[in-house]
Amino acid sequence: MPKRDTICSISVAKYIEQVESFHGYAAPGLIIGGFMVDLAYRHLPQGVLLDAISETETCLPDALQLLTHCTIGNGWLKVVNLGRFAVTLYDPNTGDGIRVYLNPAKLEKWPEIKTWFFKLIPKKEQDTKRLIKQIKEAGSDICDYEKVKVKLNKVAKKHRTSLGICPRCKESYPVADGDVCLGCQGNAPYLIN
Repeated sequence: MPKRDTICSISVAKYIEQVESFHGYAAPGLIIGGFMVDLAYRHLPQGVLLDAISETETCLPDALQLLTHCTIGNGWLKVVNLGRFAVTLYDPNTGDGIRVYLNPAKLEKWPEIKTWFFKLIPKKEQDTKRLIKQIKEAGSDICDYEKVKVKLNKVAKKHRTSLGICPRCKESYPVADGDVCLGCQGNAPYLIN
């Protein structure tokens, strides 16, 4: 397969600039994620409004947010944390989509990518320049794709329910959560002084 100079119609260099601006640095997983999103788009019909799934919480959601209209905020991007380095773009009306995943068997040809992906050595000991060079050379060749049918009931956008005022903290919350908000039920990730 010929080397790709673009990711979703923008130059790889421009995409990496966007990654640095959005993510804080040129994260290898986010660069690979760009090639993954591009590969999915190449196998989907044009002009269809798509939703997205990331099977990991790291890097791939950012690639999807940079390259598609799907964001966590608008609800068109779902993170279903299966711990797998995979993304799916799909038609939210039919569930028909393309799932792209990094194929570990294809990393043998790319030792720096393999070392990074499997965390074979600490990050500070990795050759970042060589890693990014290999990612750009490999492009989507380290990935595979498959047609999928998304179970729409598993990823349905949650609609906002009616709100009430929590009797303890006096903040608004979805009344479907119970008599008090989830924070006052002990689910807050912090303590208030």
